[in-house]
Amino acid sequence: MPDLSLQALTDPLPLAQALLRCASVTPADAGAQDVLAEALSALGFTINRLPFGETPNLYARLGTEGPHFCFAGHTDVVPPGEGWTFDPFGGVVADGILYGRGACDMKAAIAAFVAGVAQAKDAGKLRGSVSLLITGDEEGPARDGTVRVVDWMRAQGEVPDFCLVGEPTNPEALGDIIKIGRRGSLSAAIAVPGVQGHAAYPHLADNPIHKLLALLQALVTHRLDEGNRWFQPSSLQVTSVDVGNPATNVIPARATAKLNIRYNDAHSAASLEAWIMAEAERHAPGATIAFHRTGESFLTDPGGEVEKLAEVLGEVFGRTPKLDTGGGTSDARFITHLCPVAEFGLVGQSMHKLDEQTTVADLRALAGAYATVLERFSA
Repeated sequence: MPDLSLQALTDPLPLAQALLRCASVTPADAGAQDVLAEALSALGFTINRLPFGETPNLYARLGTEGPHFCFAGHTDVVPPGEGWTFDPFGGVVADGILYGRGACDMKAAIAAFVAGVAQAKDAGKLRGSVSLLITGDEEGPARDGTVRVVDWMRAQGEVPDFCLVGEPTNPEALGDIIKIGRRGSLSAAIAVPGVQGHAAYPHLADNPIHKLLALLQALVTHRLDEGNRWFQPSSLQVTSVDVGNPATNVIPARATAKLNIRYNDAHSAASLEAWIMAEAERHAPGATIAFHRTGESFLTDPGGEVEKLAEVLGEVFGRTPKLDTGGGTSDARFITHLCPVAEFGLVGQSMHKLDEQTTVADLRALAGAYATVLERFSA
C-alpha cells in the first residue's frame, strides 16, 4: 500500500500504481477495492461494501451536509491480451508514462478522485459532502454493479446533487470533451426457419436465407433519423449472418443474424423492437427474435451543473470542453435515474489496447481539476 497520509494522498500516482497492480479482470477484484477502501478510510470516508451476486461494489461518503458531489467509476478491467511492453499489472512508470491495464479506463481516474478530495481537504476548501460510487462490474454484464448500487443509494436516501463519472472522455488532450449523455443500445438475434432441400429442387424446399436477406435489407436501408443538436443519427449495424452450412448444394433449414442499434433520444428500445418485429412479419414470417437492451439513451440538461462543470474545466485547461454524447455506453446510464450526471476523465486513445497508458502529467492534472471542481461545487 502507498503512504496513506493526507499529504501523500494528494499525489494520485502511488494509489494509481497500487490499483493497477491488482489484476481485477472482470469479474475478479483481486484486492483493488480493498486498496481503495484503505485510502478512503484514511481520508475519513465512511465505507459501505456492497457485494451483489458475485460483484464487489463500494460506496463511500465523506461528510453529511449538502451539497453532495459524487464521483463514480469502476475497478474492473478487460483482459490484457499478449504482447505488452511492460507487465500489464505492474504499474510501471517509464519516461513519464504510467502503463497498465486500467491506466486510462479507469483506475487512474479513481486515484485522481481520491487525490482531488485530498487536495481540496488539504487546502481547507472541501465543504458539503463527497462520495464515491465504485463498481467491479462495468466491463462485464453490468447486472450487479452500478445499477444495484443506485437502487441501494435511493433506498438509503443517498441522492447526490451531481455525479461525475471518470470515464476517459478526451480523444486528444485533457479538456476536449465532457459527455452529457449516451446513446441507447439494443441488440437483436434473429432466426428465420425454412425447409432444407436440394439446391437443384428449390420448389421442394423453403430457403430461409432469402427471407433473412430481405429482412436485413429492409432494416439497413431504413433511415432511422437525422440526429439532432446533441445526438448523431441512430445507427443499425448487422454484426453476424450465419447458416452453419458447409455444403454448396443444400438449402439450409435455418438462417440467423445478429444486429446492434445505437440510438438517440428519438427512439426507445420498445419502439425499435416493434419496428423490427413488424418488418420481420412482412419479410420473414415465422422468424423468432431475441432482444437484449443494454440501456436507453439519456441526456443531462446542458445548463445548471453541466454549465458550471464546463466553466471550471475551461478555466483549468484553457479552453471550454465540447459537450458530447458520442461513443459507446457507460454506467452513467444507470446514474441518470438518480441524479444529474456527466463524464470527464483522461485521454482515451489507449483504452482496451496493448500498453494502455496515461502520462503522469495528465494524471496529476486531472486530480487537480477534480479538486477544483469539488471546491467550486461546494462553495
